[in-house]
Amino acid sequence: MRSMPPPLTTTAGNRSTNPSRRRPSLTQIAVPLPLPPSSATATTTKLISDNKQLFNLSEFNRISRIGRGSGGTVYKVIHLPTGRIFALKVIYGNHEDAVRRQICREIEILRDVDNLNVVKCHDMFDQGGEIQVLLEYMDGGSLEGSHISSETSLADFARQILSGIYYLHRRKIVHRDIKPSNLLINSKQEVKIADFGVSRILSQTMDPCNSSVGTIAYMSPERINTDLNHGAYDGFAGDIWSFGVSILEFYLGRFPFAVGRQGDWASLMCAICMSKPPEAPATASSEFRDFISCCLQRDPTRRWTAAKLLQHPFATGAGGDRTGDNQVYSTHQLPLPPPRPHFSSSP
Repeated sequence: MRSMPPPLTTTAGNRSTNPSRRRPSLTQIAVPLPLPPSSATATTTKLISDNKQLFNLSEFNRISRIGRGSGGTVYKVIHLPTGRIFALKVIYGNHEDAVRRQICREIEILRDVDNLNVVKCHDMFDQGGEIQVLLEYMDGGSLEGSHISSETSLADFARQILSGIYYLHRRKIVHRDIKPSNLLINSKQEVKIADFGVSRILSQTMDPCNSSVGTIAYMSPERINTDLNHGAYDGFAGDIWSFGVSILEFYLGRFPFAVGRQGDWASLMCAICMSKPPEAPATASSEFRDFISCCLQRDPTRRWTAAKLLQHPFATGAGGDRTGDNQVYSTHQLPLPPPRPHFSSSP
């Protein structure tokens, strides 16, 4: 059984050449991150040329901290000259020159990404060894913890996410970390994909066996176990698996496998790689059950592409056999969270 480190490009279809048998670590040491000053006063190094720099970091004030992980922190910031609100992602750590040059190349790709369902990357700075990424602000937060019981609403969300995935895949960009916490929503009910590109590059400076981008709970079987699919990994198909797991989690209100998504590596590996892929319950519509089945095929060659899934009756609404009312139950949309059933295996 061999763990699968990520490929070294954003293009799908890459194969790993690392034969290491060490299993990937599921957790990273989270270092407490102090709240930095409200404005950036230190000297800032620009990762891209002056004629392409859109903003000056000193013109931003940090309003509040809106997210924190083991690798950095995300702040809500205001651009003082215009009053515009952005999200500023601060990624901690020092990076070698070669990595920085690669980041510069990726910046040009990310800044060119322009799609309604992909979070916009506006600019990037390097300040005192900390890479800071200026992003579109999504006032609704992430969809993590959301329970969407209405198939009509879920189809709309799925269609938006698929539109973003299709856009990225058409540009030969593989996300590799599709999961609820990376799916953001705003007050207009627009769902957008976040956290791609830069985080994938930074991971390449770590130990290859411990730097797999993405949460193992949402990884496809062939990515975790390279004995499957003859060692071949198709990043496009991997994104579709992660998407399918996320959509089914929204519908169920819990992680769809028999183990919690924060379980130990061995339990998750067995559940994902050795058990039958999860299915939508019998109470769901036939269109939704088939839609999930098209995403969660153990054989990656049998998974539908984003373009094909956008034409599925569930996504288009052509099936007409929908269950549930038109209410989206999600923690960020309601003053109080709705009652949710207890699941012993929930994370």
